[in-house]
Amino acid sequence: MSRFRGIWQASLNATKKALTWNVDDWIPPAEKYIFSFSSKEELKKWHLYSDAEFGGLSSASLEIKDDANKSSVFSGNLSRDVTEGTKWNITRSGFCGMRSKKFDGFIDLEAYDTIALRIKGDGRCYISTIYTENWVNSPGQMEDNSWQSFVFVPKDNWYIAKIPLDHYLPTWRGNVIEAKLEMNPSRILGMSLSVNADGGVPGANSGPGDFKLEIDWIKALRTQ
Repeated sequence: MSRFRGIWQASLNATKKALTWNVDDWIPPAEKYIFSFSSKEELKKWHLYSDAEFGGLSSASLEIKDDANKSSVFSGNLSRDVTEGTKWNITRSGFCGMRSKKFDGFIDLEAYDTIALRIKGDGRCYISTIYTENWVNSPGQMEDNSWQSFVFVPKDNWYIAKIPLDHYLPTWRGNVIEAKLEMNPSRILGMSLSVNADGGVPGANSGPGDFKLEIDWIKALRTQ
């Protein structure tokens, strides 16, 4: 009888141990890497775009910086000019961007409240965009929903720019949607960084000409 009692007690102790959990095991880490820009393999997750696709003359590149930092450089030239005789009836020129390829499924940032970017700027204002699945636009449109925020950092210094998710505004083709909408951070499809010859925040450099943004990583933070 004592033998069976011992087996029963051992089984009970094992069950109690299995059911015991630490609350820390259920809390996501304080930060989550989304993108690193330290290798050519990482850069394959991105593609470039510019007004050149529509008859503009802007150009951009994304390359690994050849130094100890192992960061990447998004650079190029912004032009308001358009190709003579272009078939595209464009109304705005002077923009370039880098957009991530779509994730395999979704990235879930429900547990986080801030996007952080370690970047070194050139005095221009850049645009950070988050893409989510299409529930804001009409069902007939195939475009992803886009949420945008300006990013401005001091010139020639590394800086960690932090953007609360609730500062991203819903946009459609670069224009803010004048409606009270909330992003679904659990259904993120991708991200982008872009720069325009015009616009931005007061005090930032603007206009046609060269641009250069060095970037190390993009993370999601839980600050609250």
